[in-house]
Amino acid sequence: MAHQGALKGPWELAGRALPRRVLRNVRLMVPISIALICGCFAATAVLSMRLDRTHALNQATHYEQRRAGDLAAVAGASLDRLVAAGLGFARNPGAAIAEPGIRNIAVFQGNEARAVLKPQSALPPAPAFTGSRTLFRFGPHAGLALRDDAGIVTVLFDPALLAPPSLMQDAMLVVDGVPLAGNALSADGMRQEQPVPGWPLAAVTALDSDGALASWRGLLPFYLFVILGPAIVGGWLAALFVGAFERHQKAAHAIRALKTTRPVEARLMVRLANAERAAFEAARSKSEFIAHMSHELRTPLNAVIGFSDIIAQGLFGPPGHPKYAEYARDIGEAGRSLHTRIGDVLEFANIEAGRHPLNPMATDLAALANACVEEHKGRAFSRRIQLDLGKVAAAPVHADPVAVRRILSNLISNALAYTAEGGSVLVDVHIEEGAGVALVRDSGPGFSRAERGRAGRPFQRFDRPGHVTGAGLGLAIAMELARRMGGAMRLSSLPGHGSAMELRLPKAEAAA
Repeated sequence: MAHQGALKGPWELAGRALPRRVLRNVRLMVPISIALICGCFAATAVLSMRLDRTHALNQATHYEQRRAGDLAAVAGASLDRLVAAGLGFARNPGAAIAEPGIRNIAVFQGNEARAVLKPQSALPPAPAFTGSRTLFRFGPHAGLALRDDAGIVTVLFDPALLAPPSLMQDAMLVVDGVPLAGNALSADGMRQEQPVPGWPLAAVTALDSDGALASWRGLLPFYLFVILGPAIVGGWLAALFVGAFERHQKAAHAIRALKTTRPVEARLMVRLANAERAAFEAARSKSEFIAHMSHELRTPLNAVIGFSDIIAQGLFGPPGHPKYAEYARDIGEAGRSLHTRIGDVLEFANIEAGRHPLNPMATDLAALANACVEEHKGRAFSRRIQLDLGKVAAAPVHADPVAVRRILSNLISNALAYTAEGGSVLVDVHIEEGAGVALVRDSGPGFSRAERGRAGRPFQRFDRPGHVTGAGLGLAIAMELARRMGGAMRLSSLPGHGSAMELRLPKAEAAA
């Protein structure tokens, strides 16, 4: 027994701890609570819908009961007037009849008519009935018969005049299951029936369920809002509350971790945080310094280039020695080369610092590729390199056309720089998997695996025999521009078999 108790203890502890873990799980308890609240709202709305529907039907039933009673009372009064007219004729056949709905009156003694109001009109045979009065149908008319001292008085009348049309709508007067007046009612509708006092006649009305539930159906959007409104708001509040609670928990956990950390570890964490902040500030300062100094260097370079051109061209007269003009040309070429490299540095610094403006729009990648190829035709021709467009299809992309042209120009320039005389550079444009793709291929020496891993990094140069590259920023600028426009670039190459640079940009939605 002691052994069993020892085994039972841990299970009891686990059973008690499990609900606590569940109750403390905010991610689980908040959605469950919101679901229960929304379920309560939904149940309340459904119950209210059913109660309102039942109330609407009960109101319509009460109204039809009252209408059937009114119809029975009006029909009874009309029949009483017809009886009075028939008895008046039986006692005084020559008296005038004031009821417009009467078609004929006859007084029977046995099976023979003793007195007739309109002898030329058709008369029903003497009715046989029990009791003091009865009702019957005779062709298009209705008739009533009653016993009197003078015999059996029969009155033929128009049944439509027993009640006004407003009361006879969706209603009828029935004698022993046979309609006396009114139209046939729908077989599936609810009916209300009231007897006519003193007559074997019943007033029957039909309940208009669709009309009774019309206003109730108009409230269905409100019930839907009552059900879905709390669900949507509850879900949003749950996500907001869970996010805030988790952020608070992370902060509390970090504080507890710092409090429990040993002094040496705490100092290391503080130094790590300071180092991270210093690195961020250094990167920002570097970008700002490069951008500022690039502007400062380009201004005097423009003067150096301009004055060297003036001296080389001899605008103010020939220089004293021919070497001066040669040196001036060298100074101009070096200045222009330095100006270009400083421009690349400035552009890359602006892009890296997020200050390069982009204006993405729907543009045709094929048209931009064609313009870039035409722009570099002269350089390719001077180096005897074949530069052509390959397979080109309309490729509408969502990108900045100026930035795309800058990227393509860099790719074509690099391809021409790494291609020897007599080689070829081919540009393809097509649509692939929802993106516009431009592929620039060359027949140059290609890149090794290590070089491909470093391609696109700032200031990475890949010099080849007989050719010296620039500052190593063209490909870095192109990749950064492509990334900021939501695109990507990929270099594929094998040593000695040329290389291919692929530019992939998002397809324009308007053309999708």
